[in-house]
Amino acid sequence: MYLNKAIVYGNLTRDPELKSLPSGIKVTSFSLATNRTWKDKSGAKQESVDYHNIVLFGKLAELSAQYLKKGSSALIEGRMQTRSWDDASGVKKYRMEIVADTMQFGPRSSGAGGGYSAPATSSKNTSAPAPQEQLATIEYPEEDINPDDIPF
Repeated sequence: MYLNKAIVYGNLTRDPELKSLPSGIKVTSFSLATNRTWKDKSGAKQESVDYHNIVLFGKLAELSAQYLKKGSSALIEGRMQTRSWDDASGVKKYRMEIVADTMQFGPRSSGAGGGYSAPATSSKNTSAPAPQEQLATIEYPEEDINPDDIPF
């Protein structure tokens, strides 16, 4: 048995591009950046970045185009695939892609658009702050529990 599985979590380097195939199936592509850090032999911190080409089809394509944008984080699971074609000058080109099976959105940044923000409330009396609600507390019995009284 063979396994072709890729799992990457990173940030989009560009906005997703939504296109349609002649059959009507939606296709979205974008690039995802992942990084790793380590210390070299001298103890200096090193960092490298890898870029992954991501392709999504169908409903995943529509969702990614609608909700993701450059800088958004996403977790992608899928399979790796190499695509080849001849460019205009006849040179054979190759591209390694991850064809996504599943996608999860990462956390939204606080300043990003599209997130939920509570509606502004207007108050006629702005000088007095609203009173804090008392939190319900649990009052435990003062007596000790006898282990012999427990039915199990």
